[in-house]
Amino acid sequence: MRKLLLPLFCLILINCNKSPDHKVDASLVDVIQEDKVVSAATEPSPPNSISEKSMPDDEADDTSDSPNKIDTISKKIIKNGDMRIQVGDIKKAQNQVNEIIKNNKAYIQKEEFQNTDTDENLNITIRVPHKNFDPLVNSFSNGIGSVLSKNISSSDVTEEYTDVSIKLANKKIYLEKYRDMLKSAATTKDILEIQENIRELEDEIDVSEGRLRFIDDRVNYSTLNLSLYKEKVRSLTTSNVGFGSRFGDSLTEGWNSFVAFFLGVISLWPFFLLIPLIIFVWKKWRIRRRKK
Repeated sequence: MRKLLLPLFCLILINCNKSPDHKVDASLVDVIQEDKVVSAATEPSPPNSISEKSMPDDEADDTSDSPNKIDTISKKIIKNGDMRIQVGDIKKAQNQVNEIIKNNKAYIQKEEFQNTDTDENLNITIRVPHKNFDPLVNSFSNGIGSVLSKNISSSDVTEEYTDVSIKLANKKIYLEKYRDMLKSAATTKDILEIQENIRELEDEIDVSEGRLRFIDDRVNYSTLNLSLYKEKVRSLTTSNVGFGSRFGDSLTEGWNSFVAFFLGVISLWPFFLLIPLIIFVWKKWRIRRRKK
């Protein structure tokens, strides 16, 4: 009987020693969990302080909980082109171009004319609605003259437009927060710091809005640089004109060169008047030297 009671008594002592440890561990877990809840509940939201000069990048990019969440932005494609057309008559071709521009609801942004001894060039910068860009190019390719070169390019700026829009929305949110903080500012130092942050945000917002307007303008209206070219002088290596006409052109060019040289010499007549005077002075000086 004594042998049976001894092991039973030992088991009772072991169980009594273990139970307090379990209670302590459970209480420690509860305290840790309570600390985590308290720390999460008391975590401050940006802006953290009045003297904060800049916003963290991760906060500026996070718009998942923003009230001004950006809607889905449609594709933003910018189309540009360059064309060079050789024509027989610049004036006639210009009238045709103006008619095509009018029919496609486009307008001329810049026009430049150059007239040299060898050719005439009319350079026109045209802004045309995006949907009318291809019809405009096709109209210039047919009926005006011989197309010497054509280069059309497209660029997708959707990603840039979306990025600027998201950052702009975040800056407006922070601007409102700083304005609310300005109402409750107590010291002059705090007021000045908040006003400086507001000024910086307003400048950044103006720049972002200007960039979005620029992209919208380039997307809504495509740009085409059109050059009309007329050759004046025939090239002897490429012209199909016969030998007689080439010989006549050579005589004409030679005569024009001679006339230009002769007129150039005539323009030096004041210097020719000085030659007799120089000779006279030189002879007088020589005679005096001999007498000495």
